[in-house]
Amino acid sequence: MNSNHSLLLATDLDGTFLGGTHQERSEFYQYIHNQQDRILLVYVTGRELDWISNFLVENPHIPKPDYIIGDVGTTIVNGKTFEPISAVQDWIIKQWDNANEQVKNLLANEPGLKLQSVNPDYRVSYYYDSAILQPSTIQKVIDAGFDCIISSYDIYFYFDVMPKGVSKGPTLLKFLSEINFNANNTIACGDTLNDLSLFETGLKGIAVGNSEPRLIEKIQIMENVYHSPYPGVMGIWDGLKVYGKD
Repeated sequence: MNSNHSLLLATDLDGTFLGGTHQERSEFYQYIHNQQDRILLVYVTGRELDWISNFLVENPHIPKPDYIIGDVGTTIVNGKTFEPISAVQDWIIKQWDNANEQVKNLLANEPGLKLQSVNPDYRVSYYYDSAILQPSTIQKVIDAGFDCIISSYDIYFYFDVMPKGVSKGPTLLKFLSEINFNANNTIACGDTLNDLSLFETGLKGIAVGNSEPRLIEKIQIMENVYHSPYPGVMGIWDGLKVYGKD
């Protein structure tokens, strides 16, 4: 698998690719449409694939992705057919090893956690109460051989139990290797802590202006990440100009 595109834009959805005013989004989406022969568009989101599929049907004006990394990096599919990119997905499946029930039992009585209604295949997702959640809960997850991603968006606080070594960033790197795409021509964009792993890859990064404070704190020492003053799509566009990729 290879690509003739000169830029791969890997972007989070909520608050990033879906952020900004109606006018700002309309202008940026038209730009992306006009650049589709040059830009390989990859959604990298915490959203599950069914949600993304329905969202794209209901919002036909939004540029369709060439590929989707969903479920906080635990699923990866072709954006047109929704067929898994098996070389990467198989690695994720192996890392998870059907651990859903194990995780739910492990955290069944932990204070401050509420199981989300979504039921993804390769992670377990909770809402958490920051006033109640104990550090020992996070340590329990780590000791059991899993990773834990804590993030927030709007009024929601998310606690995701992940396969060891799997998140948005590592999945994106595996994908770049699979399609033999030049990492120097890849830009990753995000706004919350579940996007931190994208920036930890060393790839060029754009943290949009509305990024959560904890992410902003983390990226201060990352020379590969540009923190735009502009929110949402205007932050992405600003970053592309800064990197000379617009």
